[in-house]
Amino acid sequence: MYQIVADETDFIVIAKSHNVHFHSQDGSAGVMAKLEQDLGVKLFSVHRLDTLTSGLLLFAKSSQAAAEFTRLFTEHRVQKYYLALAKGKPKKKQGSIIGDMAKSRRSMYKLMRTMDNPAKTQFFSQSVAEGLRLYLLKPLSGKTHQLRVALASIGVPILGDTLYGGEESDRGYLHAFSLHFIFSGKEYQYINYPSEGVSFTALNTIKQLQMWSEPEKLDWPKQK
Repeated sequence: MYQIVADETDFIVIAKSHNVHFHSQDGSAGVMAKLEQDLGVKLFSVHRLDTLTSGLLLFAKSSQAAAEFTRLFTEHRVQKYYLALAKGKPKKKQGSIIGDMAKSRRSMYKLMRTMDNPAKTQFFSQSVAEGLRLYLLKPLSGKTHQLRVALASIGVPILGDTLYGGEESDRGYLHAFSLHFIFSGKEYQYINYPSEGVSFTALNTIKQLQMWSEPEKLDWPKQK
Protein backbone atom coordinates (compact mmCIF):
# COMPACT_ATOMS: atom_id res chain seq x y z
CA MET A 1 0.00 0.00 0.00
CA TYR A 2 2.86 2.40 0.79
CA GLN A 3 6.53 2.76 1.62
CA ILE A 4 8.00 5.38 3.95
CA VAL A 5 10.39 7.68 2.08
CA ALA A 6 11.22 10.13 4.88
CA ASP A 7 10.17 10.49 8.53
CA GLU A 8 10.97 14.04 9.63
CA THR A 9 10.16 15.88 12.86
CA ASP A 10 7.21 17.78 11.39
CA PHE A 11 6.12 15.63 8.47
CA ILE A 12 6.32 12.23 6.84
CA VAL A 13 6.69 11.44 3.13
CA ILE A 14 5.51 8.14 1.68
CA ALA A 15 5.34 6.51 -1.73
CA LYS A 16 1.75 5.40 -2.29
CA SER A 17 1.06 2.36 -4.43
CA HIS A 18 -1.24 2.66 -7.43
CA ASN A 19 -4.89 1.67 -7.09
CA VAL A 20 -4.89 2.64 -3.39
CA HIS A 21 -7.53 5.03 -2.05
CA PHE A 22 -6.48 8.14 -0.17
CA HIS A 23 -9.56 8.10 2.08
CA SER A 24 -11.08 5.05 3.71
CA GLN A 25 -14.10 3.69 1.84
CA ASP A 26 -16.18 0.56 1.50
CA GLY A 27 -15.06 -0.56 4.96
CA SER A 28 -11.36 -0.65 4.05
CA ALA A 29 -8.74 1.77 5.34
CA GLY A 30 -7.33 4.35 2.96
CA VAL A 31 -3.62 5.04 2.88
CA MET A 32 -3.81 7.84 5.44
CA ALA A 33 -5.77 5.77 7.98
CA LYS A 34 -3.47 2.77 7.43
CA LEU A 35 -0.40 4.93 8.01
CA GLU A 36 -1.90 6.32 11.22
CA GLN A 37 -2.72 2.80 12.41
CA ASP A 38 0.74 1.46 11.60
CA LEU A 39 2.63 4.35 13.23
CA GLY A 40 0.23 5.03 16.10
CA VAL A 41 0.13 8.77 15.36
CA LYS A 42 -2.38 11.36 14.16
CA LEU A 43 -1.57 12.79 10.77
CA PHE A 44 -2.87 15.81 8.87
CA SER A 45 -3.47 15.74 5.12
CA VAL A 46 -2.14 18.70 3.13
CA HIS A 47 -2.53 17.34 -0.43
CA ARG A 48 -3.89 14.19 -2.08
CA LEU A 49 -3.32 11.71 -4.87
CA ASP A 50 -6.00 10.07 -6.98
CA THR A 51 -6.58 6.35 -6.45
CA LEU A 52 -4.88 5.42 -9.73
CA THR A 53 -1.85 7.65 -9.03
CA SER A 54 1.24 6.28 -7.31
CA GLY A 55 4.15 8.15 -5.80
CA LEU A 56 5.09 10.82 -3.29
CA LEU A 57 2.57 11.93 -0.69
CA LEU A 58 3.27 14.18 2.30
CA PHE A 59 1.46 14.29 5.65
CA ALA A 60 2.00 16.81 8.45
CA LYS A 61 2.45 15.57 12.02
CA SER A 62 0.82 18.54 13.78
CA SER A 63 -1.85 21.14 13.13
CA GLN A 64 0.85 23.82 13.13
CA ALA A 65 2.89 22.01 10.46
CA ALA A 66 -0.30 21.34 8.49
CA ALA A 67 -1.16 25.05 8.53
CA GLU A 68 2.31 25.93 7.24
CA PHE A 69 2.18 23.30 4.47
CA THR A 70 -1.32 24.40 3.50
CA ARG A 71 0.04 27.94 3.11
CA LEU A 72 2.97 26.68 1.03
CA PHE A 73 0.70 24.60 -1.23
CA THR A 74 -1.78 27.49 -1.58
CA GLU A 75 1.05 29.84 -2.58
CA HIS A 76 2.41 27.18 -5.00
CA ARG A 77 5.69 27.03 -3.11
CA VAL A 78 5.71 23.23 -3.03
CA GLN A 79 6.77 22.18 -6.51
CA LYS A 80 5.52 18.79 -7.63
CA TYR A 81 6.58 16.88 -10.72
CA TYR A 82 4.69 13.92 -12.15
CA LEU A 83 5.31 11.21 -14.73
CA ALA A 84 2.75 9.83 -17.14
CA LEU A 85 2.72 7.44 -20.07
CA ALA A 86 0.29 7.80 -22.94
CA LYS A 87 -0.22 6.21 -26.33
CA GLY A 88 -0.66 8.19 -29.51
CA LYS A 89 0.76 11.39 -30.92
CA PRO A 90 0.14 14.55 -28.88
CA LYS A 91 -0.91 17.83 -30.47
CA LYS A 92 2.37 19.20 -29.11
CA LYS A 93 5.39 17.41 -27.64
CA GLN A 94 6.25 20.00 -25.00
CA GLY A 95 4.93 23.29 -23.73
CA SER A 96 2.02 24.44 -21.59
CA ILE A 97 -1.62 23.39 -21.23
CA ILE A 98 -3.73 26.19 -19.78
CA GLY A 99 -7.45 26.68 -19.32
CA ASP A 100 -10.30 26.77 -16.84
CA MET A 101 -11.65 23.41 -15.71
CA ALA A 102 -15.31 22.57 -15.31
CA LYS A 103 -17.22 19.52 -14.10
CA SER A 104 -18.39 17.22 -16.86
CA ARG A 105 -20.23 13.90 -16.82
CA ARG A 106 -19.49 10.81 -14.69
CA SER A 107 -17.35 12.70 -12.13
CA MET A 108 -15.10 13.86 -14.97
CA TYR A 109 -13.72 17.33 -15.61
CA LYS A 110 -13.04 19.10 -18.89
CA LEU A 111 -10.67 21.83 -20.01
CA MET A 112 -12.28 25.06 -21.17
CA ARG A 113 -11.07 27.81 -23.49
CA THR A 114 -11.74 30.45 -20.83
CA MET A 115 -8.98 31.73 -18.52
CA ASP A 116 -10.80 33.07 -15.44
CA ASN A 117 -9.04 30.77 -12.94
CA PRO A 118 -7.07 28.45 -15.18
CA ALA A 119 -5.32 25.18 -14.50
CA LYS A 120 -1.72 25.49 -15.67
CA THR A 121 0.52 22.56 -16.57
CA GLN A 122 3.95 22.57 -18.20
CA PHE A 123 5.38 19.41 -19.73
CA PHE A 124 8.13 17.70 -21.65
CA SER A 125 7.69 14.39 -23.46
CA GLN A 126 9.88 11.76 -25.03
CA SER A 127 9.14 8.65 -27.07
CA VAL A 128 10.06 5.48 -25.13
CA ALA A 129 8.50 2.83 -27.40
CA GLU A 130 6.59 2.57 -30.65
CA GLY A 131 3.49 4.72 -30.17
CA LEU A 132 4.23 5.33 -26.47
CA ARG A 133 5.47 8.59 -24.91
CA LEU A 134 6.69 9.43 -21.43
CA TYR A 135 5.59 12.80 -20.04
CA LEU A 136 7.20 14.86 -17.29
CA LEU A 137 4.50 17.15 -15.92
CA LYS A 138 4.92 20.29 -13.80
CA PRO A 139 1.57 21.53 -12.49
CA LEU A 140 1.52 25.23 -11.61
CA SER A 141 -1.92 24.93 -10.03
CA GLY A 142 -3.66 22.25 -8.01
CA LYS A 143 -6.98 21.39 -9.61
CA THR A 144 -8.78 18.05 -9.24
CA HIS A 145 -7.82 15.67 -12.09
CA GLN A 146 -5.71 18.47 -13.60
CA LEU A 147 -3.02 16.30 -15.20
CA ARG A 148 -5.44 13.66 -16.40
CA VAL A 149 -7.57 16.34 -18.08
CA ALA A 150 -4.51 18.15 -19.47
CA LEU A 151 -3.18 15.14 -21.37
CA ALA A 152 -6.63 14.09 -22.54
CA SER A 153 -7.10 17.63 -23.90
CA ILE A 154 -4.09 17.28 -26.22
CA GLY A 155 -5.32 13.94 -27.53
CA VAL A 156 -3.26 11.57 -25.39
CA PRO A 157 -5.21 10.34 -22.33
CA ILE A 158 -3.03 8.61 -19.76
CA LEU A 159 -2.52 4.89 -20.33
CA GLY A 160 -4.85 2.96 -18.03
CA ASP A 161 -6.96 6.03 -17.19
CA THR A 162 -10.16 4.69 -18.71
CA LEU A 163 -12.29 7.47 -17.19
CA TYR A 164 -10.64 9.93 -19.57
CA GLY A 165 -10.40 7.61 -22.54
CA GLY A 166 -7.04 5.97 -21.86
CA GLU A 167 -6.44 2.45 -23.13
CA GLU A 168 -6.87 -0.30 -20.56
CA SER A 169 -3.59 -1.42 -19.02
CA ASP A 170 -2.04 -3.07 -15.98
CA ARG A 171 -2.30 0.24 -14.06
CA GLY A 172 -3.06 3.91 -14.44
CA TYR A 173 0.25 5.37 -15.60
CA LEU A 174 0.44 8.54 -13.49
CA HIS A 175 3.11 8.85 -10.81
CA ALA A 176 4.09 11.63 -8.36
CA PHE A 177 7.81 11.70 -9.11
CA SER A 178 9.32 14.61 -7.17
CA LEU A 179 8.59 17.05 -4.33
CA HIS A 180 10.67 20.19 -3.80
CA PHE A 181 10.04 22.83 -1.10
CA ILE A 182 11.51 24.92 1.71
CA PHE A 183 10.04 24.29 5.16
CA SER A 184 11.15 26.14 8.32
CA GLY A 185 14.13 27.53 6.43
CA LYS A 186 15.41 24.16 5.20
CA GLU A 187 15.27 22.91 1.62
CA TYR A 188 13.88 19.44 0.96
CA GLN A 189 13.71 17.42 -2.22
CA TYR A 190 12.40 13.90 -2.71
CA ILE A 191 12.49 11.72 -5.81
CA ASN A 192 10.59 8.44 -6.15
CA TYR A 193 10.98 6.28 -9.25
CA PRO A 194 7.92 4.23 -10.16
CA SER A 195 8.30 0.56 -9.26
CA GLU A 196 4.92 -0.74 -10.44
CA GLY A 197 3.80 -1.15 -14.02
CA VAL A 198 5.39 -2.97 -16.95
CA SER A 199 5.76 0.20 -19.02
CA PHE A 200 7.14 2.31 -16.13
CA THR A 201 9.85 -0.26 -15.43
CA ALA A 202 10.84 -0.86 -19.06
CA LEU A 203 14.49 -0.13 -19.87
CA ASN A 204 13.84 2.80 -22.24
CA THR A 205 11.56 4.44 -19.68
CA ILE A 206 14.17 4.06 -16.93
CA LYS A 207 16.86 5.57 -19.17
CA GLN A 208 14.71 8.63 -19.82
CA LEU A 209 13.85 8.99 -16.14
CA GLN A 210 17.53 9.12 -15.31
CA MET A 211 17.84 12.09 -17.69
CA TRP A 212 15.01 13.78 -15.79
CA SER A 213 16.39 12.94 -12.33
CA GLU A 214 16.67 16.63 -11.39
CA PRO A 215 13.45 18.00 -12.84
CA GLU A 216 13.75 21.42 -11.21
CA LYS A 217 16.97 22.06 -13.18
CA LEU A 218 15.41 21.50 -16.60
CA ASP A 219 14.76 24.41 -18.94
CA TRP A 220 11.11 24.98 -18.06
CA PRO A 221 9.33 27.97 -19.66
CA LYS A 222 9.35 31.17 -17.62
CA GLN A 223 6.17 31.49 -15.59
CA LYS A 224 3.96 34.38 -16.69
